[in-house]
Amino acid sequence: MSSKGWKSYQIILLAGLVAGVLDITAAAITTLLRGGKPLRMLQSIASGLLGLDSYNGGLKTSALGLLLHFIIATGWAAVFYLASSKLEFLLRQAIVSGLLYGIAVYCLMNLVVLPLSAFPHKISFPLSSLVIGVTVLMLCVGLPISLIVRRYSS
Repeated sequence: MSSKGWKSYQIILLAGLVAGVLDITAAAITTLLRGGKPLRMLQSIASGLLGLDSYNGGLKTSALGLLLHFIIATGWAAVFYLASSKLEFLLRQAIVSGLLYGIAVYCLMNLVVLPLSAFPHKISFPLSSLVIGVTVLMLCVGLPISLIVRRYSS
């Protein structure tokens, strides 16, 4: 593999890791503030793959949820990285494009990915959840991905 190819993978993995850590931290804090349990929140992520069975799997399905979370975050980092290689303005305007990318990720996850998955719950958008969810994905996913890609792509 060429050094440029390896660098691409490193950038994507770093951006996915940072976004994943920030996003899961925000999700855990939000869950705790709402009186929920972080392990159940992780099982909820796994429910996109396993359906209701995820809630019967204990630590194993919580661990699967965490793994899936980081795979998804890395996937979003890869999409942004690939898009930024074709659309230079994404890196020139990294702050704006990162914030907008966070909104796009929120919309795609909630309007496309979750409905097509085995996620067993009705998806709703109460205003407080919408505001928190969009803000978290803007600041914890879109922005760090865009800034990391810009920093290490040059």
